Amino acid sequence: MLIINNNMPKIQKLKNGLRYVGVPIKGTKTATILVMVGTGSKYENKNNNGISHFLEHMFFKGTKKRPNTLAISGELDSMGAEFNAFTAKEYTGYWIKVDSDKLESAIDIVSDILLNSRFNMKEIEKEKGVIIEEINMYRDNPMMFIEDLFEECLYGDQPAGWDTIGTKKNILRFKRKDFIDYLKSQYGVDNTIVCVAGNLKKRVKKQVEKNFKKLDGAKFKDKKAVQEKQDTPKIKIHYKKTDQAHLSLGVRAFPVNHKDEYILKILSIILGGSMSSRLFTELRERRGMAYYVRTQAEFYTDTGYLSTQAGVPVKKLEEAIKTILNEYKKVTTKLVSEKELQRVKDLFKGRMAIFQEASDNVASWHGRHIILRGKAITPDEFIKKVLAVKAKDIQRVAKEIFVNEGLNLAVIGPYRKLDLRLKV
Repeated sequence: MLIINNNMPKIQKLKNGLRYVGVPIKGTKTATILVMVGTGSKYENKNNNGISHFLEHMFFKGTKKRPNTLAISGELDSMGAEFNAFTAKEYTGYWIKVDSDKLESAIDIVSDILLNSRFNMKEIEKEKGVIIEEINMYRDNPMMFIEDLFEECLYGDQPAGWDTIGTKKNILRFKRKDFIDYLKSQYGVDNTIVCVAGNLKKRVKKQVEKNFKKLDGAKFKDKKAVQEKQDTPKIKIHYKKTDQAHLSLGVRAFPVNHKDEYILKILSIILGGSMSSRLFTELRERRGMAYYVRTQAEFYTDTGYLSTQAGVPVKKLEEAIKTILNEYKKVTTKLVSEKELQRVKDLFKGRMAIFQEASDNVASWHGRHIILRGKAITPDEFIKKVLAVKAKDIQRVAKEIFVNEGLNLAVIGPYRKLDLRLKV
């Protein structure tokens, strides 16, 4: 039987100041170690945009103990491990999920790559080609690229609006010193947390403390404040010969820890968070205009937004935009019914139960929330706050965010310009 410890996890400081969280899950055979560092592309400047993501790649290129990529990946594969890393705007993570009997080895590997990577210039030059192709892949996939384009529309020419992956120009000119300087600046005990979740042994904390004892402080450079002033709707177009128009239409909203964060989460699910949501039903089921439709709420430490993405026929772009805006307006003028609200709450609660069955999800939950909030929050506590949301709360928030001057539209498709008037 799977039993998740939903008590508030204790954030423990190890001897060197590194924060550690252990979350036992009884009944599972796996364990996940996640190292989350509170830095990302928002902490970059024009000249080093992309360095956070590039550095993430370089941690898998060899250490003294494991001299190359094959030595690292081969050892992990021989353990049957799942492993990966990710870079976001405000955090970067490295994780390994294994049979709990292999956790000691997983901890050794992740600590080795983060503390002992060699950053060989030959490997850096090879990886430039890999990342250039990653950029090309994103640009060739409008479903993926539309989210970056929307944030560029929303925030413009500042770190919050730049692509996390960086520019090709920057990627090609990075040298070994750039990685060493960024590592010394941004990777330290003060902004790093090690979270281990799953079937845990008694000596896990001691092993983490031993393996990460070399991690010390960093000359941390904080991110610049995001400029969010907007007094008129904005449209960002990326011309591409496509058979389908991809759009993201949204508004500025709230950061994490805002009093209305949980209300916005429910609002996003009502609008486009499921196959029974309003926009999925309207755009796909009733009009047959789209295959994918989704609305999401994004929360950063200092900003946030709500947006709807969809892929629609090129000739029906304007109709799709009007449909989305119409649904935005409806939630400002009419209360969500108790039946619909309860269905959405039940959906969220059920999804959270499924989410918590995997040790990697549990580790990710606690690592991400502690980095962004500066404190722990359990899934149960989060669910409790979501279940407390009322219909009048949703209408109040909708009226606040769905205003004409706050509208932002990103479009990928065969358009040089668009003559559109955005109005809720």
